[in-house]
Amino acid sequence: MSISDAHDRVFKALSAAVRRQILDDLRDQPLTTGTLCTHFPDLDRCTVMQHLKVLEEADLVIVVRRGRERWNHLNPLPIHEIHERWIGPHAARAVAMLGRLKADLER
Repeated sequence: MSISDAHDRVFKALSAAVRRQILDDLRDQPLTTGTLCTHFPDLDRCTVMQHLKVLEEADLVIVVRRGRERWNHLNPLPIHEIHERWIGPHAARAVAMLGRLKADLER
């Protein structure tokens, strides 16, 4: 898989509010799939599992099976790569432009 394909999968995974909420829920600690399902009472277990599959395919969630339990761990590295590739450079450029604008206005 190319780096472009990997980034596309991350952006697709982040496009859904439910998946972003799952990642937020996993930020501090890994959770079982059953526990995650209780966080979304309006969704059935199958739907939550489908969202987890998209996150796993994007490498945003790492699954560890322990007996009958499926533990979901956040993998923040793909998000960090997106930040380093797009957000960081664009933000730095925007800040530099704002700094120049401020200096021009103060003259």
